[in-house]
Amino acid sequence: MILRKSRSHLPLATALLVILQLAWPTPASADEVAAPPVSSGSLPADQFVNPIAEGADPWVIRDPLQPRYLWCLSDGNRAIAIHTSDSLTSLGTRHIVWRARGDGPCSRELWAPELHFLDGRWYVYFAASDGRNENHLTWVLKSRSSDPLGEYDLHGPLRTGDGPTRKQPNIWAIDMTVLQHAQKRYAIWSGWDAPGTDRQYLYIAEMASPTKLKGPRVRLCDNDDFLWERVEPGLSHRGLHEGPQVVPLQGRTLLAYSCGASWLPTYKLGLLELTGDDPLNPQHWNKLEQPFFESTEHTFGIGHSCFAPSPDGTQWWHIFHAKRDRQPGWRRAIFVQPIDLNGNDIPKPGTPIRSGIPLPKPSGTPMATTDLQQQRFTVYGHHQFYSISPGEIRLGMKPDAPINDYRSGEKAMLHRTIPNDCVIAVNIDFQGRRDARDAGVLFRTSAESVGYDAQRGYFAGLIPRTQLVILGRTDGTKWQELSRASAEIDAAGQHDLEVTIRSGAIEIRLNGQRRISHQDDTWKNGRVGVRVVDTDAIFRNLKVVPLQ
Repeated sequence: MILRKSRSHLPLATALLVILQLAWPTPASADEVAAPPVSSGSLPADQFVNPIAEGADPWVIRDPLQPRYLWCLSDGNRAIAIHTSDSLTSLGTRHIVWRARGDGPCSRELWAPELHFLDGRWYVYFAASDGRNENHLTWVLKSRSSDPLGEYDLHGPLRTGDGPTRKQPNIWAIDMTVLQHAQKRYAIWSGWDAPGTDRQYLYIAEMASPTKLKGPRVRLCDNDDFLWERVEPGLSHRGLHEGPQVVPLQGRTLLAYSCGASWLPTYKLGLLELTGDDPLNPQHWNKLEQPFFESTEHTFGIGHSCFAPSPDGTQWWHIFHAKRDRQPGWRRAIFVQPIDLNGNDIPKPGTPIRSGIPLPKPSGTPMATTDLQQQRFTVYGHHQFYSISPGEIRLGMKPDAPINDYRSGEKAMLHRTIPNDCVIAVNIDFQGRRDARDAGVLFRTSAESVGYDAQRGYFAGLIPRTQLVILGRTDGTKWQELSRASAEIDAAGQHDLEVTIRSGAIEIRLNGQRRISHQDDTWKNGRVGVRVVDTDAIFRNLKVVPLQ
């Protein structure tokens, strides 16, 4: 790969794209795109499929104080959530660590938070506004202790404008990250060149402390050296740079950035390298002539990457978001795939993995617990569509202020190993919704992902709208009904659903009465969870009892 500084408007070369497409299978990403055939049988426990979660602008780090990952994400654009997980393929348990006030300059549009551990404290860098995009500035949360789930104090906004104090005036800034280089810290962000211009460039400034910058801001590079950096690939369209992220390569300082239009399928990554000694000198940064990472036919609108080690530290993984559909918009999901960062050459990240393609889990990922009393869940679906409290899961709830929301057959899977033969029981509350669709139990399930039928396994559900008990199976791409039975399902009441599975025999009881008995042995093992289809339902007292 060639790095260069000179300004150019050459058309995008296609040779690299062809090479990269050969490096990975290009089999589907969005629900709207036909997915590939799946192999027979349940997915082995040491494999997973993408996407792993709903979300955008993902940020995850390995906790230096405990053996876990910390995922930091915006929650409904009004709060900061930190999810704790032992895996890079699951967000884990959500913890809201800070909520914005009802109004003011840091009350709305909380974007792209990043969690950093600096000098014994945790810092969350994020952009926020008063509800008007042109007023976005960067703010910082500082933890009061070394506990990332503890209390935080708000600092800011950071001075990210022009002049020696960067406040002449202060100027729009988002997507701030931290670069540590030669015993100094630098903040790098996406900012406007002047108030109100909507022209986004990458800027850098030295940090006086984790909550303050010093010295004038410096623009790292132009945002339209190449046509592929532009919102649309044409000379009449503007360039756009955002989402800077440090690539953790030993011996070299690399900066990945997102470019183009985040709302279009053509969003992609470029790459800068620091080839001199001074990060504040734009002449010491070189730009890759070709995209570093770009969309395919099936996985598109990719961007805002970060990088994290496997649990045992032997691998590096690339985390990014991708669009769910080709129409302009910001409905996205999170993907993870391996990247080779063990040498000192410019990494070759390949092409974005296609949805539903099995990958080995990151090296050192712990196996699921066998403790049947453990009640940790992995949720697949929009973060505004669920809530979990002790003994209760609510799925499919309509958010008060939806943010790029979409339905996907929301499901919550128990994060533990389940006996192949067992009794699963749960209480379902449709909250009086007579037109409610499916709510029920997933079992012998594997290969879970974001999507209505994005799992291999069985589903036993209740449908108040049609007064039916149903049983069916999914293979990761499509639904097949196996059996149905009429039943009185009062949406105003609560209903006990019980599923007994023994070898290939499946029995479903509603409120103690047997409704379905069916034989099917397509799926022989897997996990247990609950699921809704375009429905808001509450699940209580989910229990799994092994059969002797």
